[in-house]
Amino acid sequence: MHHSRLSTFVIDCKVEDFDAATRFWSAALGRAAKPVDPDSPKYRELETKDAEPMLLLQQVEHESRIHLDIEADDLDAELERLEALGAKRVAYVQRWWVMEAPTGQRFCIVRPQRGPLEGRANVWDGEGR
Repeated sequence: MHHSRLSTFVIDCKVEDFDAATRFWSAALGRAAKPVDPDSPKYRELETKDAEPMLLLQQVEHESRIHLDIEADDLDAELERLEALGAKRVAYVQRWWVMEAPTGQRFCIVRPQRGPLEGRANVWDGEGR
C-alpha cells in the first residue's frame, strides 16, 4: 500500500534571464517568490497555501511548458501503478522519475514535498486501486 497526490505545478522556463521570468510569474500570479535552495539557482518557488499545490519555476534547456509533479511515498510502487495505466518512463533524474502520459504530456513522480502523505493523499493497494 502506498500514497500519492498532485504535488506541484512546474513552470519550465527556457530563458536566459531567469530573474525576469521569476518577476513576471510572481507578479502575474500575485505570489511572492523565493529561492528553493541556494545551491540550485535554476529553481524558484512561488508562495502557496498549504492546501494548494506548490508552484515551482525551473530554468530549462528544452522548450518552455508547464508540467505537474505527483508526490508519492513509494516511488517504485507509483511508477508501477502509472505504467499499468499506460504511462511510460522517460528518465530517472537525480531523485525523481520523468514520465510520459499516454496522451503525450510529461510529468514527474517525486518524493513527498510537504511531509508525510498518510491521511492527506490517495491510498493505493497493490492492485493500483
